[in-house]
Order: sequence, then structure tokens, then C-alpha cells
Amino acid sequence: MTYSGLLSLDLPGKNHVHSIRRIAVLLGTALALAGCATSGEKFSSGAPAAGTSAVRQLPTENGRIYFYRTMLLGAAIQPVVTVNGEIVGRATPNGFFYVDRKPGSYDITVTTEAESKLTVNVEKGRSQYVKLNLSMGFIVGRITPELMDPAVATKEMADTRYTGE
Repeated sequence: MTYSGLLSLDLPGKNHVHSIRRIAVLLGTALALAGCATSGEKFSSGAPAAGTSAVRQLPTENGRIYFYRTMLLGAAIQPVVTVNGEIVGRATPNGFFYVDRKPGSYDITVTTEAESKLTVNVEKGRSQYVKLNLSMGFIVGRITPELMDPAVATKEMADTRYTGE
């Protein structure tokens, strides 16, 4: 079968189904590999030292919200994450990023086919950890933000890599 035959939609019978499956597998593999390309600094076993390229020193008047996603499953699903309507990053598999904010209440939103929300109360000098969980949706997977215990989060984040700016 030629390359043009692979993409042709007028193939009869089983060849048509086989060609569509092959295209789906190729596209799925390409998307999965693209999602695995997280290449920033590793979180390591605990928070990276402040001042490294990935993590700046937390300003004393602010608090910090870390966002992370550990699961590689559903690598093609990488919706944006917003804090009070401002885009702050993406739910990248095996990745983490953070934002620093003044003390107060902040709404975190992640949207795929459905919108998932979480409210986080930021305190001066304290870090909060939000895990971006993948679950099955009606059409596509959905990402749900969950506030985590710092000890649990830092262990789960050990192999994640920085995806922020």
C-alpha cells in the first residue's frame, strides 16, 4: 500500500478500517510523544532550592501556589490553568509550575469539555500545592484541580519537571 493509499478514504471493506486505525495509532503516538517532552528542571525530592533557574525566592509579602500533574496518561489533554481568570500555565503531564500571589482567595479553573474549579486561600509566606488530576469525561478526559497536603505533594512532584516561564 502506498502512502496516498493509506490516507485515502475510498478504500473498500477491511482495508478502509485498517487504514483508519493505522492513522489513529500514528496520530496518538505523535501526540503522546509531544506530551512527554517536558524538559525543564526536575523538582527532585522536595522543592528545588530557591534561586535555581526554575524556582525564584518567594517574596515575603506573597504566598505561592504550585500546580503539578504526574500522570502521563492522556498526554494530549493539556488545558490551560487560570487563576481568577488569568492564564497561568498548562496541565502538562509530568510537569509543574507555580505562581506567587498576595494573600487572599483565588479561584483556579481548568476547562476541557467541562469546567473544574477550586478555591485556594493564599497565605503570606506559605506554599499551596494543587494537583491536576486526569479523569474520564464524556467526550475527552478532564482535568480536576485538587488541593494537596504539602508532604504528599512534594513526594508526588519529585520526578516532575518545570514547565513555567
